[in-house]
Amino acid sequence: CLNRCSYSSGGYSSVHGERPSAEYAKLRKESLESQFGRALGSKSVSAFYRFGPFLALYRAAIISFHVLKLTVWQFFVHDIQKRSVKFRETLIRLGPFYIKLGQALSTRPDILPKVYCNELAKLQDQIPPFPTPVAIKSIESQLGMPVSEIFADISKEPIAAASLGQVYKAHLHSGELVAVKVQRPGMSHQLTLDALLFNMIGGQLKRFAKARKDLLVAVNEMVRHMFEEIDYILEGQNAERFAALYGCQPSNERTYSKGETVTHQQVIGVKVPKIYWNLTRKAVLTMEWVDGIKLTDEIRLREADLNRKQLIDEGLYCSLRQLLEVGFFHADPHPGNLVATEDGSLAYFDFGMMGDIPRHYRVGLIRVLVHFVNRDSLGLANDFLSLGFLPEGVDVQPVSDALRASFGDGTRLTQDFQGIMNQLYDVMYDFNFSLPPDYALVIRALGSLEGTAKVLDPDFKVVESAYPFVIGRLLADPSLDMRKILGQLLIRNDGSIRWNRLEKLVNTFVFYMHAHSPNDTKFPE
Repeated sequence: CLNRCSYSSGGYSSVHGERPSAEYAKLRKESLESQFGRALGSKSVSAFYRFGPFLALYRAAIISFHVLKLTVWQFFVHDIQKRSVKFRETLIRLGPFYIKLGQALSTRPDILPKVYCNELAKLQDQIPPFPTPVAIKSIESQLGMPVSEIFADISKEPIAAASLGQVYKAHLHSGELVAVKVQRPGMSHQLTLDALLFNMIGGQLKRFAKARKDLLVAVNEMVRHMFEEIDYILEGQNAERFAALYGCQPSNERTYSKGETVTHQQVIGVKVPKIYWNLTRKAVLTMEWVDGIKLTDEIRLREADLNRKQLIDEGLYCSLRQLLEVGFFHADPHPGNLVATEDGSLAYFDFGMMGDIPRHYRVGLIRVLVHFVNRDSLGLANDFLSLGFLPEGVDVQPVSDALRASFGDGTRLTQDFQGIMNQLYDVMYDFNFSLPPDYALVIRALGSLEGTAKVLDPDFKVVESAYPFVIGRLLADPSLDMRKILGQLLIRNDGSIRWNRLEKLVNTFVFYMHAHSPNDTKFPE
């Protein structure tokens, strides 16, 4: 992803205030354990002591009322599509915890029927913003001084609002423009209470939604991510780590003109707002304001004369580096979390939901993609087993046979990512298929990536587009595991070479290198 950035921030090492100490991660973990983990491990009645009997009883009554309505309603309506709509509407009425839960479950067809997943994918953060005076009071409480001493001015209304918080635009007294993210008051307590109460009524929801697996185990993992999302110090740390790995970095570029070589500096990477640590706390996050154009704003993109293909290539390359090369990835790159800057760069926002997958999972993902594209059903079945998608000891031959039958005429590569995943889930349903938590986030990230790219190019296919990058990784990485994948791809069990695959591999790599060569490099005539 090559682009020209000219940001006054001087890179991402330039931050304001003091970073949190190295002990913060440990303290945060202990805080979460005391606030949530231990509570879930105890009897659910602990909610009444933790939050007070009236608050807990009131919230329990609201949740029980909606669950009871669902329970009665299911006896009269048996159409699964109508039931899925009712399920989504109920989650909206129950508030932020259940909306976030539904969004997470929309990517888990190993838990819920596909009809439910498709319906839950429509969930948006449909919570109205909380009053600005409440936000101002929260800022002053968190930062310990009047807002007039912190900012020269701050917007009267939030410029963006979601289920967990909202964002204001402000000027510092130094003149710098910043974005101020403020958490909804009482969000930590509300999430904890709802998580505790969910463990009391989860069984009934599981029966209504016809969940296939232990819904409570999966939900507890999702709740862990929710608590990470409301820790704004952690989000700031995530942003800095993301910037260090993928942010704008100076690089030398050579151009050739009239027989002379000219070297000048360009910048490679994506834009990440810097963090103002002296104005950041657990429930308030202050960051650099980044002007950009929404990827859904076709008119402004056209007026700015931005290259859509370059934006797609940049986003794809950065995402594949995250998922296949480094492992630290943005789990929700939807159009609301990405903008195009006027110089043609991509800027990322919202680092609350991040994933971090170890190398053996990344190698496994590459192996899955290679075997899928080449319709190697036995290799794919073994991949699913080794990655924990299938129970230990399962016979992979029936899995391989089912996958081979599903490949059909090989048109799957031309399908969108959600279509591919839905068909794979249909095939794997009979084999007790299950997604490990790390891969659930990966699939969410890939689905969001394709959805975002389709805004710019309706014909974009993430699997088809990712394969050349994977081939490049296989050819460039000298590690033993990558050599092994390359060997399995090109050499049969009897030692003979699969010449057709070798030809396809070389053609794919050459095409990819040609398509991604610098456009502004000029050679002497």
